[in-house]
Amino acid sequence: MAGRLGELLVRENLISLQQLQKAQDEQKKAGGRIGYHLTKLGFIEESELTNFLSKQYGVPSINLKEFDIDGEVVRLVPKEVAEKHQCIPVNRAGASLILAMSDPSNIYAIDDIKFLTGYNIEVVVASEQAIKEALEKYYAEKGPSYEEVMEGFDENEISVEKDADGSLDINDLEKSAADAPVVKLVNLILLDAIKKGASDIHVEPYEKDFRVRYRVDGVLYEVMKPPMKLKQAIISRLKIMAELDIAERRLPQDGRIKLKLGKGREMDFRVSVCPTLFGEKVVLRLLDKSTLQLDMTKLGFDPDPLKAFKEAIDRPYGMVLVTGPTGSGKTTTLYSALSELNKTTDNISTAEDPVEFNFSGINQVQMHEDIGLNFAAALRSFLRQDPDIIMVGEIRDFETAEIGIKAALTGHLVLSTLHTNDAPGTVSRLLNMGIEPFLVTSAVNLILAQRLARKLCQECKKPVDVPQQALLDIGVQPDEAGGFQVFEPGGCRTCNDRGYKGRVALYEVMPMWDSVKELVINGASTAELKAEAIRLGMQTLRMAGIAKLKNGMTSIEEVVGNTAPDTMR
Repeated sequence: MAGRLGELLVRENLISLQQLQKAQDEQKKAGGRIGYHLTKLGFIEESELTNFLSKQYGVPSINLKEFDIDGEVVRLVPKEVAEKHQCIPVNRAGASLILAMSDPSNIYAIDDIKFLTGYNIEVVVASEQAIKEALEKYYAEKGPSYEEVMEGFDENEISVEKDADGSLDINDLEKSAADAPVVKLVNLILLDAIKKGASDIHVEPYEKDFRVRYRVDGVLYEVMKPPMKLKQAIISRLKIMAELDIAERRLPQDGRIKLKLGKGREMDFRVSVCPTLFGEKVVLRLLDKSTLQLDMTKLGFDPDPLKAFKEAIDRPYGMVLVTGPTGSGKTTTLYSALSELNKTTDNISTAEDPVEFNFSGINQVQMHEDIGLNFAAALRSFLRQDPDIIMVGEIRDFETAEIGIKAALTGHLVLSTLHTNDAPGTVSRLLNMGIEPFLVTSAVNLILAQRLARKLCQECKKPVDVPQQALLDIGVQPDEAGGFQVFEPGGCRTCNDRGYKGRVALYEVMPMWDSVKELVINGASTAELKAEAIRLGMQTLRMAGIAKLKNGMTSIEEVVGNTAPDTMR
């Protein structure tokens, strides 16, 4: 069927022959069915493919995302059988079972399920991707809920004894942290965060409250309030998992938790413990390599800025700086650049604090300030290691900046990050650190500033009428103000009623043009540098936001909340 489906789609002019060949190459590499690879590569929409299959086989098509399948119906077909045949039961009516399949011509699968269930099978067609997602959703190994964990569990079972001086007995802490409900509850917190696509987990003690929050798409949401009596036990359990000293409760500590999730998937949690007034606050950063997006075209770059960035990192030497606040995706941008540069012919070394993801073929060094291994020391060491490409996690001081600039001037490509508001402001930051203007202009190839804006959920976004003046106020050009539709968040099951799902990066890319270099040498202000860069075609962060607003990817609130206006009124 796979070969025939591809040929039929070409014959109907829904895809080209070249696209079919590309999808077949992918299929040879990764396995799976041709329809899955055609939709994954973006050659055909899922809805187009299901409509085509529906007409081809004379069976109805179904959008599984709009369906809530009853658990009892799902249980009629065992997980292994559903996965083997790539199908899922959707509903039952009398003696018939409605079965969603990606390949309705698979008579063997229909007979198999008919025999297993004793029902007559009525087939509907759905895309392979939708069935895959439904299988994950409905056959997921569901951990116990908070209520189930706490059910029949007397809070008094856990009581942490205090010594006369108010300190805690370590043996009691270890015992309470190993208590079954506490272990289950902590596992539930970690697994639920993974399921909800959180980037951070905050476990926070207050005077009369104890709460857990997840950061999803850059915004914190409260998810549960465990009983106060479990406070110490939960925090100790997390510290034990991260191999931290549970006796030390007055100093900050950092550690790591590695979870194996089956199917070869691993999840890393970077753990930070900080003593607050009412106990230790624990923040866990989720590092999921499987969701790390390293394809530059998918990060949010527009074609021209992407071309300029690629040209800058393809140069044999010089410095490329990525700037923005904490959590704006700078590391992801640098990692995507490194993965593109990672060739056996080049020696790549990175100094990071901390190393978030490990890559084969790249020498990554973890900083240890307490023993004197800081960015400057690592950089000096790299220069004696015959490097081609160096990545420095962050330029924080004059010493690191100076060594980085010298490395860029002596034939090495140096990638690094800085904390500044925009690309032109980075020049002033380097000058303030004490770097001479002529060194900045000689060494720096390009500066990139970035922010992350939340993406509107494409399933439930709603059109909204915005007064023309409001669009002009945020920086939309007068000739464009009425020419596009603005959307606002809705709320559906796909996005957990939040209206947003996922994030997209906004980029401001400033190559060091000759006229910009001249302005730097002549001591021009940041505003003058910005005006010149815009004149030469630089797309500012606000312009990048407006571009994403125009194509319906984000909302006005996100653009205004993440970018500064280009002209101060």
